[in-house]
Amino acid sequence: MRTTRTSIGALVVSVLATVGLAGTFVATAPQASAATACQVTYRVNEWPGGFVGYVDITAGATAIHGWTVTWVYGGDQKITSSWGATVAQSGTAVTATNVAYNGDINPGATVEFGVQGTWATADPTPTSLLLNGAPCGTVPTSPSASPSASISPSASPSTSPTSSSCGSLTLCEGFESQSTGTPSGAWVVSYPDCQGTGTATVDPTTAYRGGKSLKISGTEGYCNHVFVKSTATLTGSVWYARFYVRHTTALPASHVTFAALKDAADGNRDLRMGGQNGALQWNRQSDDATLPEQSPAGVALSAVLPVNSWNCVEFKVSGADGTMQTWLNGTEVAGLHEDGVPTHDIDQQWLSRTNWRPSLTDFRLGWESYGSGADTLWFDEVALGASRIGC
Repeated sequence: MRTTRTSIGALVVSVLATVGLAGTFVATAPQASAATACQVTYRVNEWPGGFVGYVDITAGATAIHGWTVTWVYGGDQKITSSWGATVAQSGTAVTATNVAYNGDINPGATVEFGVQGTWATADPTPTSLLLNGAPCGTVPTSPSASPSASISPSASPSTSPTSSSCGSLTLCEGFESQSTGTPSGAWVVSYPDCQGTGTATVDPTTAYRGGKSLKISGTEGYCNHVFVKSTATLTGSVWYARFYVRHTTALPASHVTFAALKDAADGNRDLRMGGQNGALQWNRQSDDATLPEQSPAGVALSAVLPVNSWNCVEFKVSGADGTMQTWLNGTEVAGLHEDGVPTHDIDQQWLSRTNWRPSLTDFRLGWESYGSGADTLWFDEVALGASRIGC
């Protein structure tokens, strides 16, 4: 465990280790009441040669409309990917600016973004984070600068269909036409094999867009699973999906599922999207193969699903050639890319089954825990189509 404390003027910097080699940095303003100060928190999970850094921005008594966070690394860290922000690195200096969906932070609310990278000789936790060019408590009302370069996400469409503009999409649902309570009509609640305490409701209090979303209260244990199935029939041989999800509890070490698709070419077993070892993963029910492989290096190539903020999840599954791609908040997740060529730590295990050609017939959202793990999730703006939909 390592603990460092540094004083920068009136700014208090605290670096605290949590578990293993994880560190946390919190910058707060020197105000009379801590409840009115904003906060910028950096925590890091590291392993030999790699790291994932998480940055939380919490607004104080005043809302934040547009944000840029800057810091300087004290080692040889190199950022290789990011989510929830547009990130640029020049030498040791890093600039992260909000993306379209998370620029506004209400008083007391928190937005999280993250970075993943490599290091060779040292990975010290940053000891001075600025918000919009200043320490917390003296934050300008808008960002003072934009990054000149960024780690760019994969190209995506500039417009995103809403439930009122669905075009030729197979499924396009914002839950606005649903009555509060049990989903009905185009959505059917299901409890595979057994029914426990998991619940699914249409929630009028939380939404990414509009006034309603699908709320899943998922509890631990296999029989406590619950899913909501779309009555739309999947057609064609290539499927793209896009949905927004918000959840309250970090993905656990145990295997969990929050989206499932029945594969008629695999004995009607499920192709499952969820998490394991704290990061996103795909799982094939018939042989329990995972994407990525559950090695430390494989998990590091996946991505954490941030909590308490809306996240855009996209994926592509091709029945024509068996390839898969996954994006989180517009950035492709390297560990969730199956390109047909076996790559150790990514898709070598997945491709040990030759000529896998899925034939997907349905789409379900919910929660299934196979050991430990409970979570509350909200889903909104769900869409399926034959081409990439975008966030």
